Amino acid sequence: MPKLKRKSGSKKRFKKTSTGKIKRKHAFKRHILTKKSSKKKRKLSKFSNVSSSNKKNIKKQIL
Repeated sequence: MPKLKRKSGSKKRFKKTSTGKIKRKHAFKRHILTKKSSKKKRKLSKFSNVSSSNKKNIKKQIL
């Protein structure tokens, strides 16, 4: 049976922290930024953790 290849798109999108959490970037920061407030854009540029319901699937994709 061949080796399983992991999802290369997921490897680029998610990073694993030293404590085992998975961090991700926010969506809605690419275009149409003129109508969004500076506060909103600042909050979107920070990393956030993946929700616990998605964590199992993402771990399977990147590990």
